[in-house]
Amino acid sequence: MSHTKTQSAFAALGVAPDYCARLLHHNIDTPTPIQEAAIPLGLRGLDVIGLAQTGTGKTFAFGLPIAHRLREGQTALILAPTRELAQQIQASLNMIGLSSVLIIGGDSMGRQIRDLKRRPAVIVATPGRLIDHLQQRSVSLRNVSIAVLDEADRMLDMGFAPAIRTIFNQLPEARQTMLFSATMPKAIAELSKHYLIDPQRIEVVPQGTASHLVSQEVVYLAQDRKQDMLRSLIGKTRGSTLVFARTRHGARKLARMLHQDGHRAAEIHADRTLAQRREALEGFKSGQYRVLVATDIAARGIDVKDIELVINYDVPQTAEDYVHRIGRTGRAGAEGRAVTLALADQVKDMCAIERLMDRRIPVSSLGDPAPIITRPSKTAMLAAIPRRRR
Repeated sequence: MSHTKTQSAFAALGVAPDYCARLLHHNIDTPTPIQEAAIPLGLRGLDVIGLAQTGTGKTFAFGLPIAHRLREGQTALILAPTRELAQQIQASLNMIGLSSVLIIGGDSMGRQIRDLKRRPAVIVATPGRLIDHLQQRSVSLRNVSIAVLDEADRMLDMGFAPAIRTIFNQLPEARQTMLFSATMPKAIAELSKHYLIDPQRIEVVPQGTASHLVSQEVVYLAQDRKQDMLRSLIGKTRGSTLVFARTRHGARKLARMLHQDGHRAAEIHADRTLAQRREALEGFKSGQYRVLVATDIAARGIDVKDIELVINYDVPQTAEDYVHRIGRTGRAGAEGRAVTLALADQVKDMCAIERLMDRRIPVSSLGDPAPIITRPSKTAMLAAIPRRRR
């Protein structure tokens, strides 16, 4: 009985019995909201813009339509911002029986060329390495019938916009295109106008939604007390800690201070080379570094499990950046904690964050006496939220 019910949950979306059975074999029995919304549209061959956070099941939201719609001699192209995400996508595609080749930096070009010659159904690539293959003419995109941009906002933040344009300009005009992103900034909207045709927009997790598993607090204190508070918070935390600074200079200064204090700390910001950023991130993932100090732009590529604490040493420039920052913890069902160190004159910035998330952020007793905060009423906060998100 349970098997019939499980299979019909995906079957009701138009997924073929064989793929339902493959999903069931991996204990995937219930479509996520993004899958429920995107799969039927993808199966119809429509262009799709899907707004959803990382970890919401996006891979099957586009992977299952690819599995159904690809014909002999056709290819699907999936672009992802990081090697790690590309590897995760390939693993998910393997679960439903799709053959694929992984085209990412740091791997052997020769092996990738040999894999491409086998003409796999799907190419999963990071933009930079795919450009390398295009320049060497070791790959052709003329048979691509379905193209996917996954985590598009992260790709643009990481500077891949020129590479994406170069790649898409070599794709056939007659194709299906699906774009997935956590947020919808202006740059993504412009990208979709150029490369998608009458796309169907889906937003299953409203922008500004933060995980309920993340406990949040704000500490108001004077500027000259922030470093001591940072030291105290890190000293009381056993697990991995991610610290956000507003500027590259600030990130560099904090990383140096923590290293001098005896902490295993690394830094990621625009002044670091790609090799240095890769080493810092891999070291943070492996536990070689317990603390990672990052700026917002460089941190878009951070996808690390089991981060215990996120510290906003500087209040972010936008409320959306706050949601992205604290989303690095409280992942995969684990609880997390986010602490923001704010100055008394940044009350309005914190209120803007509260309005976006439609929730209060408790003021911690760890800092100075809290400033008088004139927060908007619940009615005003709801009124500030776009109607489509209610």
